Amino acid sequence: MIKNILAVATVCLAFLACQSNSKKLPIIGDREVAEKVVDGKTVIDTIYPAIPKFEFLNQDSVLISDKNFENKIYVANFFFTHCPSICPTMQRNLLKAYEKFKGNSGVAFLSHSIDFKHDQPHVLKSYATKLGIDNDQWQFVTGSKADIYGISDKYLVFTKEDENVAGGYDHSGYLVLIDHDKHIRGVYDGTSDEETEKLLSDIDILLAEYK
Repeated sequence: MIKNILAVATVCLAFLACQSNSKKLPIIGDREVAEKVVDGKTVIDTIYPAIPKFEFLNQDSVLISDKNFENKIYVANFFFTHCPSICPTMQRNLLKAYEKFKGNSGVAFLSHSIDFKHDQPHVLKSYATKLGIDNDQWQFVTGSKADIYGISDKYLVFTKEDENVAGGYDHSGYLVLIDHDKHIRGVYDGTSDEETEKLLSDIDILLAEYK
């Protein structure tokens, strides 16, 4: 009897472990359904929104692009170096993820400055150094207003130049998790410790998807 109970318990635990390992994060954003003809048959294809190609100047005055993030998952956000409100908290929380996955070639981080006037590469370099970033796993980038603000929409992040708010720029503090196909797989409040912990957990889940 006891052996039977133990056997059932073992099967149940194995099933639960399998369920846990098979967990996948959703793809976030409005999807499109398109029809196409393959071998004479009409096939329904689901098209998910993806981060478009990009090119920005980083803290080392080097142009980087979406190609730098191929075959990686990465966390993106939008900030500015002299932000007097949410940025310090958001960046400290993102630093937790950087420190946990430091040295993991499959994980990267990308912070876009929305202060296209002040945050030149040498300013971003000083900021990154003070934050404790000592490798190229976390990139800090600048670009034109049109390019930075335009791509923020693709990450579902609000950004705006506004002289009526502290610091002159308004933005949301989301940390956005991106997969190998440039799909958004998670959006987290970067000012929340609880949301940051969820991000750390979800990065593990997404890494497991590519094993």
